Amino acid sequence: MTIGWDLGGVHVKVALVEDGRVVAAAQVPCPLWQGLPALDRALEAAPDWARGAALHAVTMTGELTDCFADRRDGVAALSGWAESHLAGTVRIYAGRSGFVAPEAAASLSADVASANWHATAALAGRVVPDALLIDIGSTTADLIPIVGGRPAATGYSDAERLETGELVYTGAVRTPVIALSGHAPFAGRRTRLMTETFAHMADVYRILGLLPEGADQQPSGDRKGKTVAESETRLARIVGRDRAEAPASAWTALAAHFAEAQLRLLHDAAAELLSRPDLGADAPLVLCGAGAFVGARLAERLGRPATPLVALLAARIAGARDGISTCGPAVAVGLIAAEEAVA
Repeated sequence: MTIGWDLGGVHVKVALVEDGRVVAAAQVPCPLWQGLPALDRALEAAPDWARGAALHAVTMTGELTDCFADRRDGVAALSGWAESHLAGTVRIYAGRSGFVAPEAAASLSADVASANWHATAALAGRVVPDALLIDIGSTTADLIPIVGGRPAATGYSDAERLETGELVYTGAVRTPVIALSGHAPFAGRRTRLMTETFAHMADVYRILGLLPEGADQQPSGDRKGKTVAESETRLARIVGRDRAEAPASAWTALAAHFAEAQLRLLHDAAAELLSRPDLGADAPLVLCGAGAFVGARLAERLGRPATPLVALLAARIAGARDGISTCGPAVAVGLIAAEEAVA
């Protein structure tokens, strides 16, 4: 049995692999900025099988969380936590350097830090040799070229991929709407926005009826409920209004404006990457993440064929597909580690 882990700063994702096939996957909230005890609570909230003895393959993005002094400190802390809390053998995914022992992870922190994208792209490349991986999560989007069956990102670190457009810091849940636009059309005028984090993209996609069940696992901006009406209330504040000042259709139109702004941002990044000479005109998009539905809209706009990651892995999935797309990196390190263990 192999268990794949993606230790993030907001969620922990975990996938169970048995006999080379994914049996289950789950995501649990983990506000890591509160400190390492958040990981203890996440482990407790995870399915029972996550606490079982296994080969544990771990990737991470939580090392950038501000509770750590720097990324090396974060890699050391997360690797140490995994070694002390997970039953069985623990291996840390170091991307281009492969799997390493937990005690070696800090010395390879530049390879370990936020290498979860590399695992997903490496797995997808075994099925589709040339493609653009689009992994849109709750907070960020990874756009990773796959060429010749291997990850072919120009950047590697977060800083490098921000420069190359392979990391777009926008997601389907946690991104504040004010990060996407400084103004919006409303009531026949172009209005400036209140630069407050009243509303997030989870509110936008909830209003539009697109937010997948279970995708929004963190508190809302006002720490209140998550009905459509409550999302409309939060969105209204961005334009200095109360929800009662306009009909539901007005809030739907405003939500659509922010969804379009996010799609434009992703479109520009994807179009630049797809212009690379080593990616053919027929290279498909491989979609995963909590925001895979945004990826589907992106593929339609780009005129490219799109394949969900779960469809690529159909032969390697035993049971329900629930959670597998959202937990792509955990699934990837689990499957890759299981293959290497057999080899």
